[in-house]
Amino acid sequence: MHFQQFFKVLELMGYPWAKGQVHVPYGLFRFEHGKLSTRRGEVIKMGELLNEAVTKTKAIIEEKNPQLADKDTVAEQVGISAMIFNKLYTNRIKDTVFSWDLMLNFDGETGPYVQYAHARACSVLEKAASAVTGQNDEQCSPCHCGLDPQSSCDGSQTFSLQVEDEAFEVLRIIYDFPAKIEEAAEKYEPFMIARQLVALAQAFNSFYHHHVVLVDNKDVRKARLALVAAVQTQLEIGLKLLGMSAPRAM
Repeated sequence: MHFQQFFKVLELMGYPWAKGQVHVPYGLFRFEHGKLSTRRGEVIKMGELLNEAVTKTKAIIEEKNPQLADKDTVAEQVGISAMIFNKLYTNRIKDTVFSWDLMLNFDGETGPYVQYAHARACSVLEKAASAVTGQNDEQCSPCHCGLDPQSSCDGSQTFSLQVEDEAFEVLRIIYDFPAKIEEAAEKYEPFMIARQLVALAQAFNSFYHHHVVLVDNKDVRKARLALVAAVQTQLEIGLKLLGMSAPRAM
């Protein structure tokens, strides 16, 4: 009712864009034991929450990858993004349960899980580029084939070699992504993008565990690197659409 009245006031004031306004409601944040309550003092201040997310994420990184360069930056990217993803992973009208263990889980349906899949794809592309140039590259390789930076890949021939079930599943999810983005925008439901990102990360990890990417066969190697490059691009786009970071290493 409040927003109906507010939009009507804007219309009566003569603003031509007033009729295009939409109220997009969303659910509450809850602790695992119940909902937040300002009356009982059971609230978390946003500044404290963000700082705690970064601190906890850095501790996880110290345990999983103590040699990671620029851990403070990555911890901030992952910690804050984890909070965003936690809220956007469910239908917006549903309540969101606040749990550090669930939110910062690198192996579950979480922001860090998707970001790690992106970092893994970047790592594969960088190794391929390094094998060609003989030196490390801090950026994700722009060359899909990873064999000759001066050559161009034949997309139809490359993807025709993706015959494995795991590869086909990755390609299917990537193919469906544009339609999911449009539907999410039409329905004001970012969770559709978040769910698609998790599905892609899961499919890519399955492909990665079942098939060696940097094989000796140049045609197969080119095809699999093209797939990895497509995954990296789609994950980066999806993460940024949700307002999240896409770190290249974790």
